[in-house]
Amino acid sequence: MRLQRSANKRKELTGTTIVSMAVVVLIFLASCQEKQFNAPAIECRDSLAVMSTYDVSTLISDSGRISYRIDAKEWLVFDKRQPPYWAFEKGVYLEKYDLDMNVEATIKCDTAYYYSSQQLWKLIGNVDIRNQKNERFYTDLMYWDQENEKIYSDAYIKIEQEDQVTEGAGFSSNQSMTLWEIKNTKGIYTIKE
Repeated sequence: MRLQRSANKRKELTGTTIVSMAVVVLIFLASCQEKQFNAPAIECRDSLAVMSTYDVSTLISDSGRISYRIDAKEWLVFDKRQPPYWAFEKGVYLEKYDLDMNVEATIKCDTAYYYSSQQLWKLIGNVDIRNQKNERFYTDLMYWDQENEKIYSDAYIKIEQEDQVTEGAGFSSNQSMTLWEIKNTKGIYTIKE
């Protein structure tokens, strides 16, 4: 009789163990079900930046030599917009180097856009440019056409040179800003007798 009770207890324990394991497996399987998350679809892909980079300091080379350095708090690239562009909406600082890696010119502004297909920069707000002759150019709007190697603006501009200050509305220059012309000029000039 003892043997029979022992065998019955083993059957009970084995049955209980199997039932317990089955419950655990069912709970585990229920928790592993695929959960669906419905996020709203992005309908206008061109409104999203394909790249967002923060606290940027990068070097740009031309034909294997470093030509420019760009520093920016934020750099966004919109590749699906027409035309595609880079946005530096929190300001940008750019240095242009000569062949010996000396700083040849600097550009600083509050906002900048670079239209890559046109190789065109649009500089907006507190634009401050220094050329290799140490002349300073101040304006609120400036365009830099890299393909045609021209810089221009129709906005007010102030140019500080060593011995004079020139102001006007409308400006055009070569890319290095060494040969420039101002439309509608006014200024203070020193005249030697």
